Amino acid sequence: MENNQQNLHHIVIVGGGAGGLELATKLGDSLGRKGKAQITLIDRTRTHVWKPLLHEIAAGSMDPDKHQLEYMAQAHWHHFRFRLGSMDGLSRTKKEVTIAPFFDEDGIEVIPRRTFKYDTLIIAVGSTTNDFGIKGAREHSIALDTQDQAERFHRRLHNALVRAQTQVEPVHAGQLEVVIVGAGATGVELSAELHNTTRELAAYGLDKIDPDRDIKISLIEASDRVLPALPPKLSNSVDLELRKLRVHLYTGERVTEVTDRGVFTHSGRFIPSALVVWAAGIKAPDFLHEIDGLETNRINQLVVNRTLQTTLDENVFAFGDCAACPWPGHADATVPPRAQAAHQQASLLYKTMKRRVAGKKELPDYTYRDYGSLVNLGRYSTVGNLMGALSGGSMYIEGMFARLMYQSLYKMHMMTLHGVWTVALQTLARLITRRTEAQVKLH
Repeated sequence: MENNQQNLHHIVIVGGGAGGLELATKLGDSLGRKGKAQITLIDRTRTHVWKPLLHEIAAGSMDPDKHQLEYMAQAHWHHFRFRLGSMDGLSRTKKEVTIAPFFDEDGIEVIPRRTFKYDTLIIAVGSTTNDFGIKGAREHSIALDTQDQAERFHRRLHNALVRAQTQVEPVHAGQLEVVIVGAGATGVELSAELHNTTRELAAYGLDKIDPDRDIKISLIEASDRVLPALPPKLSNSVDLELRKLRVHLYTGERVTEVTDRGVFTHSGRFIPSALVVWAAGIKAPDFLHEIDGLETNRINQLVVNRTLQTTLDENVFAFGDCAACPWPGHADATVPPRAQAAHQQASLLYKTMKRRVAGKKELPDYTYRDYGSLVNLGRYSTVGNLMGALSGGSMYIEGMFARLMYQSLYKMHMMTLHGVWTVALQTLARLITRRTEAQVKLH
């Protein structure tokens, strides 16, 4: 057991995604640096990559080595502790979390099972892809929940292209066809990114491959349109752009089975593919289901009230995709699992933790503010809508302005973690070095 060595309020944050890492950094810079509290961040990986970038890593248009952040270094620079491991248990009576043993790639136990005491526990473990129990989905498709999964898909894609280049026989049906199940933001952005990077890859000496003839990208969506959670106008614009890129769209099609040869849908359609990405639906990690008696919903999200405290324990908070937070004025709906919600909630919890450490009982409520949506189709287009205080209503945007807005979201995340000047210098350095690098990852 790792005990708090000082008589300080101990805040344990489980999950180093965008929200969890931003919160740990801000609390470390204030409460941790001033010795008013001890902050511990726990995550199952050693590095952080902004999750909305995973589709670019999968497609090969981004090298993760140049964009990942080392948790240990961030903790050292910003006055919090980082511990590697996956939470798998909770004792609310003892006020401690249990962390599973950590094994290396050879199956050797590197770190034994541990427990961590807390005064305040904040769970921010995000979400995983929900395959809805569809036959073969787990075995024959790849989700894009983690950097490892995104890199695994890219390796499979690259290997498929190299194999097609070197084989004697012609490319067979499905060999170079990517099927993406789910036309939400991840599926849509991945399909456009793949259209670009597969052509870039083919241009680097893969002269036997004709991208327009041999490489196919298909997008399957159970709803009647792509981006069903976003406004129809935005959806229609994206649909038009994808069709221009010759992405095959199958809306109103529900997948019933995934095999090593392709995908079956409820209408009897079979789409051959050796590369299937599952991007339909989310759920919170399975270990959260009623963990130590806490209230959860049907997709394992911890039910919280508007202070982001769990309904049955005021010392346990949850936010981001793993939390079901009330959305007043929306008929029993909960706050949508979006990056902007996690960022807003992290900002609120920063204020909340300062109040708790100071001994104040009254905590602020969270109110979700929808600032709109942006969908990036790589080099081809960016579309979106701005809402609320940014536009005085709802305003449709596209083109360069939309792209700049999209890029600014990542820059804002990085500025929260590193500060303005560091991000400015990093951006300048990448602009300079990019001129001497391949435009797509070649391995």
